Amino acid sequence: MSETSELASRLGYDADTRLVIISCDDLGSCHGATEGVYGALRHGVATCASIMMPAPWARYAADKYDGEDIGVHLTLNAENPSYRWGPLTHAPSLLSGEGGFPRTVDDLWEHADSVEVLRECRAQIERALAWGIDVTHLAPHLTSITLRPEFFDVYLELAVEFALPIRLPSTISADAAGFPFRELAAEEGVVFPDHFDHDWRTGSRERVMHALQNLQPGVTEIHIQPAIDTPEVRALGKDAQGWIDDYIFATEDKELVAQIEKSGAVLIGYRELRDAMRAG
Repeated sequence: MSETSELASRLGYDADTRLVIISCDDLGSCHGATEGVYGALRHGVATCASIMMPAPWARYAADKYDGEDIGVHLTLNAENPSYRWGPLTHAPSLLSGEGGFPRTVDDLWEHADSVEVLRECRAQIERALAWGIDVTHLAPHLTSITLRPEFFDVYLELAVEFALPIRLPSTISADAAGFPFRELAAEEGVVFPDHFDHDWRTGSRERVMHALQNLQPGVTEIHIQPAIDTPEVRALGKDAQGWIDDYIFATEDKELVAQIEKSGAVLIGYRELRDAMRAG
């Protein structure tokens, strides 16, 4: 277990400080998620979020933006069985054949052309900037471009091009991934949190409380996925209950606030990492 963090020092804190980013994904995916994410940022403990630019409610999310710490959730999948979205660019290799992006990461990896992946992801970042969002970081949807070398190259190229920090796994080794993804990012001067706590299954209470009780020095990103309770969100399936509970957890749970205080964690966002990266 690491006892100090170079990144914490770079951010102006003692090297043994425990810094926490509480991040929300899927801003813009639907109305309920958009309202839930902004609620968690404005009235809860969340410190940043990422927007899905190809999703149907991205324009609404951009219209509601008020300077929050927002990154781009680079999106190449549409995993919901009955709710579809597709690429911003002409990208035949990124289409599922049934309308929109592929449902699964494996399907994406089997067919996607890296040139089209680069063009599409760049377009998503450029659209967020054009719509007035002060983009703070990049985070892939469903890890679609994190653990495949030819797509990780795209991820890294865009991080360097736009001078943005990125989300990277911390529980997957270079041996397991098949290539040293964290080393490659560091060599390019790209900043990323020391630790990333996540579980793509919905519902975050137990996981988040455990993470806060076991923080290591440095920057830990803890992921949640809040959405308000609406018929639209419920119609997306059984996962909706976990998203709804994440919203209640992030905005109303006094035990969560108490645990953050007890842990001694300093809450930050990705904007601090971006500023440090751009300062060199």
